[in-house]
Amino acid sequence: MPAPLLEAKGVSKKFGGLTAVDTLDYDIQPQTIASIIGPNGAGKTTFFNLVTGFYKPTTGVITFNGREIGGMKPNRLTHIGIGRTFQTIRLFNNMTALENVLVGMHHHLHASWLGAILRPPSVMREEAQATAEARDLLAYVGLRGYEGFMASNLPYGLQRRLEIARALGTQPRLLLLDEPTAGMNPNETADMTRFIRQLRDERGLTILLIEHDMQVVMGISDKVTVLDYGQKIAEGLPIEIQRNERVIEAYLGRRAVEALKHHE
Repeated sequence: MPAPLLEAKGVSKKFGGLTAVDTLDYDIQPQTIASIIGPNGAGKTTFFNLVTGFYKPTTGVITFNGREIGGMKPNRLTHIGIGRTFQTIRLFNNMTALENVLVGMHHHLHASWLGAILRPPSVMREEAQATAEARDLLAYVGLRGYEGFMASNLPYGLQRRLEIARALGTQPRLLLLDEPTAGMNPNETADMTRFIRQLRDERGLTILLIEHDMQVVMGISDKVTVLDYGQKIAEGLPIEIQRNERVIEAYLGRRAVEALKHHE
């Protein structure tokens, strides 16, 4: 088995007297799709924020590609290959779809502030190449023809895809998706599920999801981890999680499990 791309050992995050993540051990293998599930307040988004540099661990070590990253700034983590989306869409609403993707690509451009002002041929070439790549990314996520649309004017489902395109512009190896199907109808959810699998299969990405739709989780994940009160209470293949009595009692509920079985 290859070394994990991301690994957390004994990671905790405390806010005053509240322990949001409690001595968590976690890892994800390269080019896999893993999901973290659990009730509201279980620590899922806090863990995402630890991995992406918005929080610094209180205890423990987080490594990415063998390098310790706990406490590293978000912009630096983006530069070394960790991208993310948010549960509440965070686009630059007063910028076009194309401009949003170009913002995501900023870390990998080389022009200095002086070059941006003087615009020598090398800067012009780099800008043209970046624009072409941004257009390709928009087409890849299903936004061909929307390049000039203001982000705020896009339908909800397309805003989700634009946020993913912007994250892809950072050239990630690990992509964290926080509730990627939230607010979507069944057809949009099915399309997004296929697209997430496509990102892994075609681009070789490693994908970590927070997701409440259990049909999405069980249908797409190579591994499912269940958190409750900041602690890992179960981990394994989707079928193992569906049969885990502790998970059924704490989170899924028996009716939900029966619905999943019927869906299969």
